[in-house]
Amino acid sequence: MNKIKVTFFVFVFASILDVVGITFSMPILVYIFKPLIIFSLLFLYVFSLPKRLKWYVFALELSFFGDVFLMFSGELFFIFGLISFLIAHLLFIKIVIGRIKEFNFLKVICSTIPFLIVFILLIFTLKDSLQEMLWPVVIYGSTITIFGIVSLVNFLESKSTKSLLMLIGAIVFMISDSILAINKFHTQEHLFEVSIMVTYILAQYLIFRSMVLETEKD
Repeated sequence: MNKIKVTFFVFVFASILDVVGITFSMPILVYIFKPLIIFSLLFLYVFSLPKRLKWYVFALELSFFGDVFLMFSGELFFIFGLISFLIAHLLFIKIVIGRIKEFNFLKVICSTIPFLIVFILLIFTLKDSLQEMLWPVVIYGSTITIFGIVSLVNFLESKSTKSLLMLIGAIVFMISDSILAINKFHTQEHLFEVSIMVTYILAQYLIFRSMVLETEKD
């Protein structure tokens, strides 16, 4: 097998075992394999293309550190993880905006409405339990909402495969982070923990596939 196939196998293998570890409450599997997910995806991106976008590489590195921070309990680790993913999402936004050739006012409005409604409903649901974490969560939530908005604007403009993958990735990422917020601040369920990781892995892979197509014509 070539290095791309080997690295993809590591990504899938680590993803499966991490989800198994969460499902059956086996922390040793999570501590070993969760960091390998983004680590292997980073190398898969490097091996897949002769020319890489540095901002995406940086976003994956930040996602890696975010995963590591969120493996540990405590508000400080949660905030460090939040900051890591916040910057990663800002880089995703930068990447998508770079793809948009022209901002159409009507498309921006149509793209904003559905994501804004979801964001407002989530904050309204969580506001009483967020306390001092209200503004950090609002800032983070606003950022990933903007990621979804610009991704939809990009898709409406280009209707390309890479823009569709990025859009779905942004939506799934928003679902993952919404479940994470509900699980942490509102209602804790073991099923939520599994759902968070499955949707997170899917979102990261969809964005990766979009980035691989960045150098190809749709």
